Amino acid sequence: MAIYELRTYTFQVGKLAEAVELYQSEGWPALQQHPARLVGYFTGDIGALNQLVHLWKFDDDADRRKFWAGVYADAAFAAFARKLRPLILTQENKLLMAAPWGPQP
Repeated sequence: MAIYELRTYTFQVGKLAEAVELYQSEGWPALQQHPARLVGYFTGDIGALNQLVHLWKFDDDADRRKFWAGVYADAAFAAFARKLRPLILTQENKLLMAAPWGPQP
């Protein structure tokens, strides 16, 4: 059964645009070198501001752990993460399972 990982990064006020630019120029190019597991990236417009939310889909927890081990061992991604981390105020990760009804990504 597939699992989903919902990651929410809350950035310091005024730093979201810098984080988005960093993802576009370095983060996304590094992530594209790894297996396609991303469902999507999202930013808020109303409600919780200064957040970047991303949803990932994995076959199971072993697939998830293997994916992230590969990403964090990647020198290009590590260089990006070193620049991104000082901008982050909080990070929240949730593991989710799809409900047995309705559409599933």
